[in-house]
Amino acid sequence: MNINLKNYKNLKILVTGSTGFKGSWLCFWLNLLQAKIIGVSLKPEKGSIIFKKLKIEKKIKQYYIDITNFDKFDKIVIKENPDLIFHLAAQSIVSQSYKNPLETINSNIIGSANVLEAARKNNIKNLVYISTDKCYLNDNRKHTYKENDILGGDDIYSSSKAATEIIFSSFHKSFFYKNKKIKYATARAGNVIGGGDMKENRIVPDIYKSILKNKSLIIRNPKAVRPWQHVLEPLYGYLILGNLLINNKISNKVIPNWNFGPNPTNFKTVLDVVKNILLKWKIKKKIIITKKKVFKESRLLALDSKKSFKELKWRPKLNFEETIQLTVEWYKVLKSNKDLEEITVKQIKFFINKK
Repeated sequence: MNINLKNYKNLKILVTGSTGFKGSWLCFWLNLLQAKIIGVSLKPEKGSIIFKKLKIEKKIKQYYIDITNFDKFDKIVIKENPDLIFHLAAQSIVSQSYKNPLETINSNIIGSANVLEAARKNNIKNLVYISTDKCYLNDNRKHTYKENDILGGDDIYSSSKAATEIIFSSFHKSFFYKNKKIKYATARAGNVIGGGDMKENRIVPDIYKSILKNKSLIIRNPKAVRPWQHVLEPLYGYLILGNLLINNKISNKVIPNWNFGPNPTNFKTVLDVVKNILLKWKIKKKIIITKKKVFKESRLLALDSKKSFKELKWRPKLNFEETIQLTVEWYKVLKSNKDLEEITVKQIKFFINKK
Protein backbone atom coordinates (compact mmCIF):
# COMPACT_ATOMS: atom_id res chain seq x y z
CA MET A 1 0.00 0.00 0.00
CA ASN A 2 2.90 2.37 -0.55
CA ILE A 3 1.51 5.17 -2.69
CA ASN A 4 3.93 7.03 -4.95
CA LEU A 5 4.29 10.55 -3.59
CA LYS A 6 7.17 11.55 -5.88
CA ASN A 7 4.80 13.81 -7.82
CA TYR A 8 5.18 16.42 -5.07
CA LYS A 9 8.74 17.17 -6.18
CA ASN A 10 9.04 20.82 -7.30
CA LEU A 11 5.32 21.49 -6.80
CA LYS A 12 4.43 24.70 -5.00
CA ILE A 13 2.42 23.73 -1.91
CA LEU A 14 0.84 26.27 0.45
CA VAL A 15 0.22 25.04 4.01
CA THR A 16 -1.92 27.07 6.39
CA GLY A 17 -1.21 26.38 10.05
CA SER A 18 2.41 25.60 9.22
CA THR A 19 3.68 26.41 12.72
CA GLY A 20 1.29 23.99 14.43
CA PHE A 21 1.80 20.36 15.43
CA LYS A 22 0.33 18.69 12.33
CA GLY A 23 1.39 21.58 10.07
CA SER A 24 5.04 21.24 11.10
CA TRP A 25 5.04 17.49 10.52
CA LEU A 26 3.41 18.02 7.10
CA CYS A 27 5.90 20.73 6.07
CA PHE A 28 8.80 18.52 7.18
CA TRP A 29 7.49 15.59 5.13
CA LEU A 30 6.82 17.78 2.07
CA ASN A 31 10.38 19.07 2.35
CA LEU A 32 11.64 15.47 2.20
CA LEU A 33 9.53 15.07 -0.96
CA GLN A 34 11.33 18.15 -2.36
CA ALA A 35 8.20 20.26 -2.72
CA LYS A 36 8.40 24.06 -2.69
CA ILE A 37 6.53 24.96 0.48
CA ILE A 38 4.83 28.21 1.45
CA GLY A 39 3.76 28.42 5.08
CA VAL A 40 0.98 30.73 6.28
CA SER A 41 0.22 30.92 9.98
CA LEU A 42 0.46 32.84 13.19
CA LYS A 43 3.80 32.75 14.98
CA PRO A 44 4.28 29.61 17.11
CA GLU A 45 2.23 29.63 20.29
CA LYS A 46 3.85 30.01 23.68
CA GLY A 47 5.21 26.62 24.70
CA SER A 48 5.15 25.24 21.15
CA ILE A 49 8.46 23.64 20.17
CA ILE A 50 8.12 21.56 17.01
CA PHE A 51 8.34 24.31 14.35
CA LYS A 52 11.57 25.60 15.86
CA LYS A 53 13.09 22.23 16.77
CA LEU A 54 12.64 20.85 13.25
CA LYS A 55 13.99 24.09 11.74
CA ILE A 56 10.91 24.38 9.54
CA GLU A 57 11.43 28.11 8.91
CA LYS A 58 14.70 27.30 7.10
CA LYS A 59 12.98 24.73 4.89
CA ILE A 60 10.01 26.76 3.68
CA LYS A 61 8.93 30.27 2.68
CA GLN A 62 6.99 31.42 5.74
CA TYR A 63 4.42 34.21 6.08
CA TYR A 64 3.26 35.15 9.58
CA ILE A 65 -0.31 36.39 9.16
CA ASP A 66 -3.76 35.68 10.53
CA ILE A 67 -5.96 34.00 7.89
CA THR A 68 -8.99 35.81 9.29
CA ASN A 69 -7.58 38.82 7.45
CA PHE A 70 -8.82 38.06 3.95
CA ASP A 71 -6.90 40.82 2.15
CA LYS A 72 -3.52 39.72 3.54
CA PHE A 73 -4.15 36.05 2.80
CA ASP A 74 -5.50 36.82 -0.66
CA LYS A 75 -2.36 38.80 -1.55
CA ILE A 76 -0.17 35.82 -0.61
CA VAL A 77 -2.28 33.46 -2.72
CA ILE A 78 -2.07 35.84 -5.69
CA LYS A 79 1.69 36.25 -5.28
CA GLU A 80 2.53 32.57 -4.77
CA ASN A 81 -0.13 30.93 -6.98
CA PRO A 82 0.31 27.47 -5.42
CA ASP A 83 -0.43 24.17 -7.15
CA LEU A 84 -2.16 22.92 -4.02
CA ILE A 85 -3.31 24.29 -0.66
CA PHE A 86 -3.38 22.19 2.51
CA HIS A 87 -5.60 24.11 4.92
CA LEU A 88 -4.80 23.10 8.51
CA ALA A 89 -4.96 26.44 10.35
CA ALA A 90 -7.46 26.34 13.22
CA GLN A 91 -8.07 26.88 16.90
CA SER A 92 -7.92 23.19 17.77
CA ILE A 93 -8.48 22.91 21.53
CA VAL A 94 -11.96 22.21 22.92
CA SER A 95 -11.17 23.75 26.33
CA GLN A 96 -9.94 26.96 24.67
CA SER A 97 -13.27 27.30 22.87
CA TYR A 98 -14.96 27.61 26.28
CA LYS A 99 -12.52 30.31 27.38
CA ASN A 100 -12.66 32.33 24.18
CA PRO A 101 -15.56 31.26 21.95
CA LEU A 102 -15.32 34.18 19.53
CA GLU A 103 -11.64 33.46 18.83
CA THR A 104 -12.55 29.86 17.95
CA ILE A 105 -15.48 30.92 15.77
CA ASN A 106 -13.44 33.58 14.00
CA SER A 107 -10.42 31.35 13.39
CA ASN A 108 -12.25 28.21 12.36
CA ILE A 109 -15.23 29.58 10.46
CA ILE A 110 -14.14 32.95 9.04
CA GLY A 111 -10.55 31.80 8.49
CA SER A 112 -11.67 28.69 6.61
CA ALA A 113 -14.17 30.67 4.52
CA ASN A 114 -11.34 33.07 3.61
CA VAL A 115 -9.19 30.17 2.41
CA LEU A 116 -12.02 28.84 0.25
CA GLU A 117 -12.80 32.25 -1.22
CA ALA A 118 -9.16 33.09 -1.97
CA ALA A 119 -8.73 29.70 -3.66
CA ARG A 120 -11.94 30.16 -5.68
CA LYS A 121 -11.27 33.79 -6.58
CA ASN A 122 -7.73 33.08 -7.77
CA ASN A 123 -8.54 29.82 -9.53
CA ILE A 124 -6.27 27.69 -7.33
CA LYS A 125 -6.61 24.25 -8.83
CA ASN A 126 -6.37 21.99 -5.78
CA LEU A 127 -7.31 22.24 -2.09
CA VAL A 128 -7.27 19.75 0.79
CA TYR A 129 -9.40 21.26 3.55
CA ILE A 130 -8.52 19.64 6.87
CA SER A 131 -11.30 19.11 9.38
CA THR A 132 -11.83 16.85 12.40
CA ASP A 133 -13.91 13.94 13.69
CA LYS A 134 -15.61 16.43 16.02
CA CYS A 135 -17.54 17.91 13.08
CA TYR A 136 -20.03 15.05 13.55
CA LEU A 137 -22.98 15.48 15.91
CA ASN A 138 -21.98 13.15 18.73
CA ASP A 139 -24.98 11.12 19.92
CA ASN A 140 -22.81 8.82 22.08
CA ARG A 141 -23.37 5.90 19.73
CA LYS A 142 -21.23 2.80 20.16
CA HIS A 143 -20.41 2.52 16.48
CA THR A 144 -18.39 4.71 14.13
CA TYR A 145 -19.32 7.83 12.16
CA LYS A 146 -19.48 7.86 8.36
CA GLU A 147 -19.00 10.83 6.03
CA ASN A 148 -22.75 11.19 5.44
CA ASP A 149 -23.67 11.32 9.14
CA ILE A 150 -25.20 14.47 10.64
CA LEU A 151 -22.83 17.36 11.35
CA GLY A 152 -23.04 19.40 14.52
CA GLY A 153 -21.67 19.94 17.99
CA ASP A 154 -22.68 20.80 21.53
CA ASP A 155 -19.50 22.74 22.29
CA ILE A 156 -18.19 25.78 20.42
CA TYR A 157 -15.18 23.98 18.93
CA SER A 158 -17.23 21.10 17.51
CA SER A 159 -19.94 23.37 16.15
CA SER A 160 -17.31 25.60 14.52
CA LYS A 161 -15.80 22.59 12.72
CA ALA A 162 -19.26 21.42 11.63
CA ALA A 163 -19.87 24.93 10.29
CA THR A 164 -16.64 24.85 8.26
CA GLU A 165 -17.79 21.60 6.65
CA ILE A 166 -21.20 23.10 5.82
CA ILE A 167 -19.49 26.15 4.31
CA PHE A 168 -17.23 23.88 2.26
CA SER A 169 -20.29 21.98 1.01
CA SER A 170 -22.03 25.20 -0.01
CA PHE A 171 -18.92 26.40 -1.89
CA HIS A 172 -18.70 23.03 -3.60
CA LYS A 173 -22.34 23.07 -4.70
CA SER A 174 -22.27 26.76 -5.65
CA PHE A 175 -18.99 26.91 -7.58
CA PHE A 176 -17.26 23.57 -8.17
CA TYR A 177 -19.92 20.93 -8.87
CA LYS A 178 -19.61 21.28 -12.68
CA ASN A 179 -15.97 20.14 -12.67
CA LYS A 180 -15.60 16.65 -14.11
CA LYS A 181 -12.98 15.87 -11.51
CA ILE A 182 -12.95 16.63 -7.78
CA LYS A 183 -10.35 19.34 -7.11
CA TYR A 184 -11.32 20.50 -3.62
CA ALA A 185 -11.92 18.02 -0.79
CA THR A 186 -12.24 17.77 2.99
CA ALA A 187 -10.34 15.36 5.22
CA ARG A 188 -11.55 14.44 8.72
CA ALA A 189 -9.33 12.96 11.42
CA GLY A 190 -9.04 13.17 15.16
CA ASN A 191 -7.16 12.16 18.31
CA VAL A 192 -3.80 12.45 16.65
CA ILE A 193 -0.72 11.88 18.80
CA GLY A 194 3.00 11.93 18.09
CA GLY A 195 6.20 13.75 18.90
CA GLY A 196 6.11 17.51 19.27
CA ASP A 197 2.58 18.21 20.45
CA MET A 198 2.77 20.57 23.45
CA LYS A 199 -0.84 21.81 23.59
CA GLU A 200 -2.57 22.22 26.93
CA ASN A 201 -5.28 19.77 27.99
CA ARG A 202 -4.01 17.01 25.73
CA ILE A 203 -3.05 13.76 27.37
CA VAL A 204 0.31 13.05 25.69
CA PRO A 205 1.76 16.56 26.26
CA ASP A 206 0.44 16.40 29.83
CA ILE A 207 2.30 13.12 30.40
CA TYR A 208 5.52 14.51 28.93
CA LYS A 209 5.32 17.69 31.02
CA SER A 210 4.71 15.67 34.18
CA ILE A 211 7.82 13.59 33.43
CA LEU A 212 9.88 16.69 32.64
CA LYS A 213 8.83 18.45 35.85
CA ASN A 214 8.80 15.26 37.95
CA LYS A 215 5.25 15.92 39.09
CA SER A 216 2.15 13.79 39.55
CA LEU A 217 -0.01 13.29 36.46
CA ILE A 218 -3.55 14.66 36.65
CA ILE A 219 -6.02 13.17 34.14
CA ARG A 220 -9.69 13.65 33.36
CA ASN A 221 -12.20 11.12 32.11
CA PRO A 222 -9.87 8.06 32.29
CA LYS A 223 -12.51 5.67 30.91
CA ALA A 224 -13.18 7.74 27.79
CA VAL A 225 -12.42 5.73 24.65
CA ARG A 226 -10.63 7.42 21.75
CA PRO A 227 -9.39 6.23 18.33
CA TRP A 228 -5.69 6.94 18.88
CA GLN A 229 -3.57 7.34 15.75
CA HIS A 230 -0.07 8.60 15.05
CA VAL A 231 0.17 11.96 13.28
CA LEU A 232 1.74 10.28 10.22
CA GLU A 233 -1.45 8.30 9.55
CA PRO A 234 -3.78 11.18 8.60
CA LEU A 235 -0.91 13.15 7.03
CA TYR A 236 -0.33 10.22 4.70
CA GLY A 237 -4.03 10.34 3.87
CA TYR A 238 -3.84 14.08 3.13
CA LEU A 239 -0.80 13.56 0.90
CA ILE A 240 -2.51 10.73 -1.00
CA LEU A 241 -5.64 12.86 -1.41
CA GLY A 242 -3.64 15.88 -2.61
CA ASN A 243 -1.74 13.68 -5.06
CA LEU A 244 -4.97 12.32 -6.53
CA LEU A 245 -6.45 15.82 -6.85
CA ILE A 246 -3.36 17.14 -8.64
CA ASN A 247 -3.43 14.23 -11.07
CA ASN A 248 -7.19 14.47 -11.77
CA LYS A 249 -7.85 10.99 -10.42
CA ILE A 250 -11.07 11.58 -8.45
CA SER A 251 -14.37 11.67 -10.30
CA ASN A 252 -17.00 14.25 -9.37
CA LYS A 253 -19.38 11.33 -8.88
CA VAL A 254 -17.95 10.76 -5.40
CA ILE A 255 -18.70 12.95 -2.38
CA PRO A 256 -15.56 15.03 -1.64
CA ASN A 257 -15.25 14.15 2.06
CA TRP A 258 -13.02 11.46 3.60
CA ASN A 259 -12.46 10.11 7.11
CA PHE A 260 -8.99 9.04 8.25
CA GLY A 261 -9.18 6.97 11.41
CA PRO A 262 -7.25 4.05 12.92
CA ASN A 263 -8.23 0.39 13.10
CA PRO A 264 -10.66 -0.53 15.91
CA THR A 265 -7.77 -2.18 17.79
CA ASN A 266 -6.50 1.38 18.41
CA PHE A 267 -9.72 2.33 20.22
CA LYS A 268 -8.39 2.57 23.78
CA THR A 269 -9.21 4.43 26.97
CA VAL A 270 -7.29 7.47 28.15
CA LEU A 271 -5.98 5.36 31.03
CA ASP A 272 -4.71 2.72 28.57
CA VAL A 273 -2.68 5.41 26.82
CA VAL A 274 -1.25 6.72 30.08
CA LYS A 275 -0.22 3.27 31.30
CA ASN A 276 1.34 2.29 27.96
CA ILE A 277 3.35 5.49 27.63
CA LEU A 278 4.67 5.20 31.18
CA LEU A 279 5.51 1.53 30.60
CA LYS A 280 7.46 2.28 27.43
CA TRP A 281 9.19 5.17 29.17
CA LYS A 282 10.05 2.74 31.98
CA ILE A 283 8.91 5.18 34.60
CA LYS A 284 6.46 5.02 37.49
CA LYS A 285 4.30 8.01 38.24
CA LYS A 286 1.50 8.89 40.61
CA ILE A 287 -1.74 9.32 38.66
CA ILE A 288 -4.42 11.61 40.06
CA ILE A 289 -7.89 11.37 38.53
CA THR A 290 -9.65 14.69 38.88
CA LYS A 291 -13.40 14.77 39.38
CA LYS A 292 -13.57 18.39 38.36
CA LYS A 293 -15.29 18.62 34.98
CA VAL A 294 -14.05 21.75 33.26
CA PHE A 295 -16.02 21.00 30.10
CA LYS A 296 -18.15 18.25 28.60
CA GLU A 297 -16.28 15.36 26.97
CA SER A 298 -17.72 12.48 24.95
CA ARG A 299 -17.19 8.89 26.06
CA LEU A 300 -16.58 7.66 22.51
CA LEU A 301 -16.04 9.23 19.10
CA ALA A 302 -14.62 7.12 16.28
CA LEU A 303 -14.54 7.30 12.49
CA ASP A 304 -15.48 4.79 9.80
CA SER A 305 -12.75 5.03 7.14
CA LYS A 306 -14.07 2.50 4.62
CA LYS A 307 -14.69 5.26 2.07
CA SER A 308 -10.99 6.22 2.20
CA PHE A 309 -10.02 2.55 1.80
CA LYS A 310 -12.27 2.17 -1.24
CA GLU A 311 -11.77 5.49 -3.06
CA LEU A 312 -8.26 6.57 -2.03
CA LYS A 313 -6.58 3.20 -1.33
CA TRP A 314 -5.56 4.56 2.07
CA ARG A 315 -5.57 2.47 5.19
CA PRO A 316 -3.91 2.87 8.60
CA LYS A 317 -0.51 1.23 9.02
CA LEU A 318 0.34 1.44 12.70
CA ASN A 319 -1.12 -0.60 15.54
CA PHE A 320 -1.56 0.81 19.03
CA GLU A 321 1.80 -0.51 20.23
CA GLU A 322 3.68 1.15 17.34
CA THR A 323 1.73 4.38 17.73
CA ILE A 324 2.76 4.67 21.38
CA GLN A 325 6.33 3.53 20.70
CA LEU A 326 6.98 6.19 18.02
CA THR A 327 5.48 8.88 20.22
CA VAL A 328 7.59 7.97 23.25
CA GLU A 329 10.80 7.69 21.18
CA TRP A 330 10.35 11.24 19.81
CA TYR A 331 9.77 12.77 23.24
CA LYS A 332 12.76 10.88 24.66
CA VAL A 333 14.98 12.46 22.00
CA LEU A 334 13.47 15.86 22.82
CA LYS A 335 14.20 15.39 26.52
CA SER A 336 17.81 14.37 25.79
CA ASN A 337 18.37 17.44 23.56
CA LYS A 338 19.49 15.25 20.65
CA ASP A 339 18.83 15.82 16.93
CA LEU A 340 15.06 15.85 16.39
CA GLU A 341 15.37 16.09 12.62
CA GLU A 342 17.11 12.72 12.54
CA ILE A 343 14.43 10.92 14.59
CA THR A 344 11.66 12.58 12.53
CA VAL A 345 13.19 11.42 9.23
CA LYS A 346 13.68 7.95 10.73
CA GLN A 347 10.03 7.73 11.78
CA ILE A 348 8.71 8.90 8.42
CA LYS A 349 10.87 6.32 6.63
CA PHE A 350 9.73 3.60 9.05
CA PHE A 351 6.11 4.55 8.36
CA ILE A 352 6.50 4.65 4.58
CA ASN A 353 8.27 1.28 4.48
CA LYS A 354 5.75 -0.45 6.71
CA LYS A 355 3.47 -2.81 4.79
